Amino acid sequence: MTSTASVPGRLHPADLARTAVVGLRTRRMRAALSALGIAIGVAAMVAVMGLSASSQAGLLAEIDKLGTNLLTIAPGQTMGGSDAKLPYDAPAMIARIGPVETVQHTGKTKADAFRNPYIPSINTNALTVNAASLDLPAAVRATVAQGRYLNAATAEQPVAVLGSAAAGRLGIARIHPGARIWVGGQWFYVAGILDPAALAPEIDSSVLIGYPAARKYLHFDGHPSTVYVRAQTDQVEAVQKVLAATANPEHAGEVSVSRPSAALVARAAARSALNGLFLGLGAVALLVGGIGVANTMVISVLERRSEIGLRRSLGATRGHIRLQFLSEAILLAALGGAAGVAMGAIATAIYAAVKGWATVIPPLAWLGGLGAAIAIGAIAGLLPALRAARMQPTEALRTV
Repeated sequence: MTSTASVPGRLHPADLARTAVVGLRTRRMRAALSALGIAIGVAAMVAVMGLSASSQAGLLAEIDKLGTNLLTIAPGQTMGGSDAKLPYDAPAMIARIGPVETVQHTGKTKADAFRNPYIPSINTNALTVNAASLDLPAAVRATVAQGRYLNAATAEQPVAVLGSAAAGRLGIARIHPGARIWVGGQWFYVAGILDPAALAPEIDSSVLIGYPAARKYLHFDGHPSTVYVRAQTDQVEAVQKVLAATANPEHAGEVSVSRPSAALVARAAARSALNGLFLGLGAVALLVGGIGVANTMVISVLERRSEIGLRRSLGATRGHIRLQFLSEAILLAALGGAAGVAMGAIATAIYAAVKGWATVIPPLAWLGGLGAAIAIGAIAGLLPALRAARMQPTEALRTV
């Protein structure tokens, strides 16, 4: 005679989901507060990664608009450690390079600029007075915000154009007839104000005058201090290799050549490195949310001992009870994670719209945030689930 032992059936996924939802619906406020902790942590992580990606996309779009074919040449150091100088004819020699499209330049003078002659000479506001060629704004993709830039006539007169930062430091918000500043011990009329030059930030804090005026009124020696070169886009690397030797054939080692667009990209990468700090703060918030989920599930087990005892007496196994409470914790964390992803995406979209960037949310941000929330929920719910599964039916039913 043989006998077969009855084996309890496995819990169907639909039944498991239904029991998990019922457990959360009966304690809505507590579940909502626990999910909020998870949501805040996930939202912080998604927003940080989304804003970083959006800002980088915006910066790269701006760089593409400004062009990546700008190169700058500046004097370096001599063998003796003193400041070197570029030759007078360096711009003309660079212009002879075949793939070079535009060559413009500035020359630093020893003069200082002030709003009026009564300001102490020590208060220079970190402004520089530079002689500038006539097509400089076009070369560096800078536009004139107010007034006009220098021309062949004003370049010979005591007339200046201000960079955006220089205008702010001198207290000149707009151009009006007769506006003047005190430069090198005499008055210069202000002809215009430039918009910020992203690829040439040194121009923003400069007072620009013509080369003839700089020689006549400020005793400028005529040496260019910075040369701006636009080359054919597909020949930038080749041009960069020969610029130093072309600008100063006798002392090529005293010439520094750079590519501003590369510096901007490197700056964006360095800025994104700081995002690790904010991601860490988001992870801390997510951990606190996980503790909240664990606390909710522990209290839930204590309050539902009668339910556990009744289910065990009706045939539910320890595995069923364990799976039920674990699924509740995972569902609670998943709901919080989904809400956090939505909150982070909305915050990113709003901020990107204000800044004029394209909204970019990397898949790693929302997938990682949601996955981390589920993992935290599973870990947080494991101990309460095991505790519920260890309850004996008779002990649990005493509270009925």
